[in-house]
Amino acid sequence: MNFLVPRRLPWLLLISVAVFVVDRLTKIWVAKHILLGGAIPVVPNVLRITHWTNDGAAFSLFADSASPHAVRWGLVTFTLIAAAAVLFALVRLGNRFSVASVALALILAGAIGNVHDRIAYGSVVDFIEVHILNYHWPDFNVADSAVVSGACLLLLDSLRNRETQQETAQNAGDVRSSKEEAGSL
Repeated sequence: MNFLVPRRLPWLLLISVAVFVVDRLTKIWVAKHILLGGAIPVVPNVLRITHWTNDGAAFSLFADSASPHAVRWGLVTFTLIAAAAVLFALVRLGNRFSVASVALALILAGAIGNVHDRIAYGSVVDFIEVHILNYHWPDFNVADSAVVSGACLLLLDSLRNRETQQETAQNAGDVRSSKEEAGSL
């Protein structure tokens, strides 16, 4: 490891901490100011701040399980393992800022934000409700947004890297062809 290369890991972890804090503060505000099941319209027929709890996974999967205790602790276990893997990857990429390292910082924050709720309260507070035309998106929170944003950034980064690799291979082929042509002259 080169100690002359500045470590960006503390800054990446600061991103995670900032997102976690915003997630906690928004959930606390919603729990204190909106009755469970209540809502505040922000943009009529498009966006509302609501107050719901989610005992299941994304999109309330497993919320109606016959064994909610097992679901809760299964989700906690899975999330902690996933967060540990993301943290490991973040430490490995922590030498520089990149789309992938920022994406991992966002995913880490979201995972920790929601697992905190599951451990402390048994469920996750969801409060952002979006309607687009006739489609109603399931309620979500800042942690969910961080995970989805991070996953989208990782996908975009992987596609960008694939295009870069293809361009590099194409350029290498062009250079090889030029050398072969020069050699045949």
